[in-house]
Amino acid sequence: MSVSVTARCLTVAVGVAAAAVGAFALPAAAAGQHPARPHGDVVISSVQYDSPGRDDRSNRSLNKEWVDITNTGRRTVNLNDWTLTDEAGHTYTFRHFRLDGRATVRVHTGEGRDSATDVYQDRRNYVWNNDEDTATLRDEGGRFVDDDSWGHHRDHRGDHRDSGRDDREGSRHDARG
Repeated sequence: MSVSVTARCLTVAVGVAAAAVGAFALPAAAAGQHPARPHGDVVISSVQYDSPGRDDRSNRSLNKEWVDITNTGRRTVNLNDWTLTDEAGHTYTFRHFRLDGRATVRVHTGEGRDSATDVYQDRRNYVWNNDEDTATLRDEGGRFVDDDSWGHHRDHRGDHRDSGRDDREGSRHDARG
C-alpha cells in the first residue's frame, strides 16, 4: 500500500510542477511577443538611418546609412539567402555570406566591395526613412529573425529599444526610390 501512496504523491507533485511552469510561461506568450527565433543568436544590433551630413545621394552619403547585423553566439551562421527589408519593400539578400560567432557585419546602402565586416546593397538611393521605418531580418526560409523600428512605429509596435539614435523628423520620406 505504501507504494501506491508514494506513486500518487509523486504524480500530484509532478502535476503541480507542470502547472506552475505553465503559469509562468503563459504571460510571455500572451504578451504578443514574436515567436521563438529560429536563429536567436543573430540580431539587428544597430541602425544608422540618417546618414550624417547632407542627403546628396553621393555614394559616400549612401554608405553612411547602414544596418549592423550581429551574431551574439559562438557558432558561425550561414546567412545565404537571408533578407533585410524596410517597410517600403526594399530588400537586400545576403549571397554566400557566413557570419562568424561574436561578429558583426554592416550592411551599407551604397556601392562598395563586400568583405567579412561590410556588405553593400549597391543602391543609388536611400533606403531607410529618417522619420519612421522598420528594418526586418528574415532567414533563408522567410522566417522572422529580428526587427528594429524608429519614429512613431516604436510606440505602436511596442519596441522601446534605444540604440542611441534620435528620432528627429528627416527630409526623406517613402518616395525615396
